[in-house]
Amino acid sequence: MEMEVILSLIFFAFTAGAIDAAVGGGGLIQIPALMGALPHTATATIFGTNKLASICGTASAAFTYMRQVKLEWKLLAVIAVTACISSFGGAACVAMIPQHVLRPFVLFMLIVIALYTLMKKQFGQVHFQQELSRKMLITAGIGGVLIGFYDGIFGPGTGSFFIFFFIKYLKVDFLHASALSKIGNFMTNFAALSFFIPTGHVLFSLGLMMAVANVCGSILGVKMALKYGSGFIRILFLILVSVLICRLAYQMFLM
Repeated sequence: MEMEVILSLIFFAFTAGAIDAAVGGGGLIQIPALMGALPHTATATIFGTNKLASICGTASAAFTYMRQVKLEWKLLAVIAVTACISSFGGAACVAMIPQHVLRPFVLFMLIVIALYTLMKKQFGQVHFQQELSRKMLITAGIGGVLIGFYDGIFGPGTGSFFIFFFIKYLKVDFLHASALSKIGNFMTNFAALSFFIPTGHVLFSLGLMMAVANVCGSILGVKMALKYGSGFIRILFLILVSVLICRLAYQMFLM
């Protein structure tokens, strides 16, 4: 592989790590970059290599958030376990539900999320300190199951769905929701890699180089999120969801 191609992929991995650490959606940058650089590589190998790079950046972001943002360990454990198990289940069921069936539903949900966030100016701006209850843990578990399964079976917008769910139903702000979403994303990536690695669908040398860049980007992304807070994350969130909507609409109607 030419050095120019490798350097471009490292750059895209760094950018993806920064965006993903704040609001998710790093795959929107990394996957097209890999597909463009490796046009003759199997799609599963593209996804596996992307997951190897992403999981390192996500782990770095999750670790940093947990040091800087107060999170309940029981809540983290519930999200991690449910997201991991259901993501693996989703991957196992991927052939049962065609992607062209899911796309209209996902597009509709993203539009609803974008409009809701846009109209509710205070949405995700205030963090409500709550006592950890059984109801809260069950709610978090439901989110982990549903969104984890979705990530395993389809994927685009997983980070956005996690963030929206945690703000809406756990009453946290964008900063805390981003921190919690990193736990969910790390475990869904882990579940995916538990499938891709044994089946040989990971380019380790390239994936590890991109992983280093992804981690560096994630450090920058977390620092920006912590410095500028929920208002900054809200703007990035709306931009990312808008890009997702445009991408899915393009795939549905113009391709």
